[in-house]
Amino acid sequence: MSSPLVYVFPDNQTVAEKFAEWLVGWANGQEKDKLTIALSGGSTPKVLFKVLAEQYAEAMPWEKIHFFWGDERCVPPTDEESNFKMTDDLLLQPIGFPETQTHRVLGETDPEAAARAYEKAISDVVDHKENWPVFDLIILGMGSDGHTASIFPHQMELLQADTVCAVATHPESGQKRVTLTGKVLNHADQICFLVTGDSKKEKIYEIFKKEGSYQDYPAAHIQPVDGLLSWYVDQSAVALLKTD
Repeated sequence: MSSPLVYVFPDNQTVAEKFAEWLVGWANGQEKDKLTIALSGGSTPKVLFKVLAEQYAEAMPWEKIHFFWGDERCVPPTDEESNFKMTDDLLLQPIGFPETQTHRVLGETDPEAAARAYEKAISDVVDHKENWPVFDLIILGMGSDGHTASIFPHQMELLQADTVCAVATHPESGQKRVTLTGKVLNHADQICFLVTGDSKKEKIYEIFKKEGSYQDYPAAHIQPVDGLLSWYVDQSAVALLKTD
């Protein structure tokens, strides 16, 4: 695996704007007639979706994009905690994105049933290699505890699970979530982390330096089998690296 590419920008807004610029260029440069992209929740994607809707509504090849999500809370799609709802409100509805190209987790149903249904939806649309779905792009965030998607430090086994999706449990609230598993994440062609904020700096330092308890952080285990890994971060998130 090649070393990850790291791009540092002044703040959250700039990270979102620069990533949007890259995303539009990348999507337009793909010769495939179908692009499968797994989205993330969180503060930076929230800004990203606004930027895409306001600045790139006419520039993206939306007609060939299929949207999925890296994880989802087990709530209805109208719930304020829903990753789908955030994307729908800020991006999908404003640009009139086709519902037929939107593949959400059915968070309003039983969690295990939702995971299996999502696995089938992925199987029906995403190309496979060696029995694993290969997303063209997966966008990930990282929590201040080092989790990514909904793979938390207390459920490290999900990194090696032999299923495409799994039901995860939030360590504090106990909320159920459906997440892509580690092997699926690592089989993507492109993985891009969007990580901003002061609360991430300790974990970023340990992961990048391979020091401390970094192996206990799920985000540290995202290493593409045959793809590219990029980190888009702001200055606050890498503050400790800059002073090292």
